[in-house]
Amino acid sequence: MALNIITRLLNRRGLRKLLSHGSKQYTAEVTSVNLIKNVCIPFSTVNHEHILRQFKYKTQNAHRYYATKPAQQNDIDDYRNEHNITVIGEDIPNPYIDIEKSEFPDYIKNFLKNQGFEKPTIIQSQGWPIALSGQNFVGIAQTGTGKTLAYLLPAVVHIKEKKARRGLGPIVLVLAPTRELARQIEQVAKDFDKSLGIRCVCVYGGASRSVQAEKMRQGVDILIATPGRLNDFIVSKTVSLSRATYVVLDEADRMLDMGFEPQIREALEGVPLERQILMFSATWPKEVRHLAKEYLGEFVQVNVGSTELSANHNIKQHVHICDMDQKMDLFKSIMHEISGEGFGKILIFSNTKRFVDTLALTLRRNGWPADGIHGDKTQFQRDKIINKFKTGVNNILVATDVAARGLDVDGVTHVINYDFPNTSEDYIHRIGRTGRQTNKGVSHTLLTEDDGRQAKSLMEVLKEANQEVPAELEDLARSHDMSKIKERQSKWKPRPNNYQFNRSNYQSNSNKRFNRYDRSRSFKSRYDDEY
Repeated sequence: MALNIITRLLNRRGLRKLLSHGSKQYTAEVTSVNLIKNVCIPFSTVNHEHILRQFKYKTQNAHRYYATKPAQQNDIDDYRNEHNITVIGEDIPNPYIDIEKSEFPDYIKNFLKNQGFEKPTIIQSQGWPIALSGQNFVGIAQTGTGKTLAYLLPAVVHIKEKKARRGLGPIVLVLAPTRELARQIEQVAKDFDKSLGIRCVCVYGGASRSVQAEKMRQGVDILIATPGRLNDFIVSKTVSLSRATYVVLDEADRMLDMGFEPQIREALEGVPLERQILMFSATWPKEVRHLAKEYLGEFVQVNVGSTELSANHNIKQHVHICDMDQKMDLFKSIMHEISGEGFGKILIFSNTKRFVDTLALTLRRNGWPADGIHGDKTQFQRDKIINKFKTGVNNILVATDVAARGLDVDGVTHVINYDFPNTSEDYIHRIGRTGRQTNKGVSHTLLTEDDGRQAKSLMEVLKEANQEVPAELEDLARSHDMSKIKERQSKWKPRPNNYQFNRSNYQSNSNKRFNRYDRSRSFKSRYDDEY
């Protein structure tokens, strides 16, 4: 009975607030919380365990890894307003506007200087101090804004301050949805290996499992992994996450779209209770919000740009409406138009693996040097094709959504969506392969009548980016809305009653042998006035 009462008390907001601010309470109250912890853990739910984790984390990890010089609040407000930064949370540190004036450790300043790093991007300036403060963090920013370094640099400080021994599992865990994004993060993290002696290992499907396992046994500080391969190593007990106190979920929305939620939860259950979790993405759908609420608890959220679904404003977006049988001819005319204007590299997206190969073959037959990648290609083939695209051997790459995120290639001037993706979020990630940093880019998107369900959301993306909305796109959205209304009305249209009573069908027929239930006789004899 007593246990039930205490468990119910855990659901009350007053006690939740007490536990989340436990470091500020008196000694007697802290003793009471410890008593609840000892009694209720075996009978509590995940939410109750999460509350206790938050309390334990705040009481045992109150120190910070950094210090900043006080800045004029007006200058900070002007900086956030100028760059459209929205910050949600408590105890938010000031952004690092100037690296030299920030009190980064000397080895970090020297590293950035050697890399030729002049000033942080917007997400880096506000994300670095929050991540270094030890708080859980969610960063929402456009693609190509330096999110990778925004979480890797604090990870290095975290590792250096921990001073843990190698060979006992990673201190930092970074989860990425695709092999391409994981390899991209690995390339950035390898710079720390050379300069600061921090060992990085990247594990993903499609490569030798034994080789990856041996690299982890030799010692790892930063483990970069795709959820599927990491779950394989966890189940086989090849890797332990018992000291991974710094966890990053990069492109969490994409991982959930790909069905990796069970693997993500498996990994998060294996890390210590006293951990720091960071999420970075270009979008903020409701699925990711639920995951953040469950595993991050209290966190600071930073939005760079509009909090609504938004694309990079450096990209000029063109939308073309056509019939299905005219699609290939329209695509060829766009390619000739781009060729006439001059281009650097072109990235073309299709929704299916089979058509990626077909389109790449069609381009080669028409004199365009093109390659295609998709999930059925081996990792060796994908690496080889992407390397040829990066070095400019082939300036045209046809791909599925495996290249929509994490493919950081300099010189991509045009993105063509031969097929419109399943969601507007994927559309934003696709066109985000161009116009990176401060560069300009151009995108072309082909739509048919079958894409009418996406027309309205695409119009909102165009309006938010101050782009021209074609009249044909508005007509397509209106036509789709009308068809939905007609479909809804047809569902509620009354159907003809095929079961109306027909007296002729039920008249008694004396010629039939088994016609024993003449309605007129049976009702008359049963309800006679003999009672």
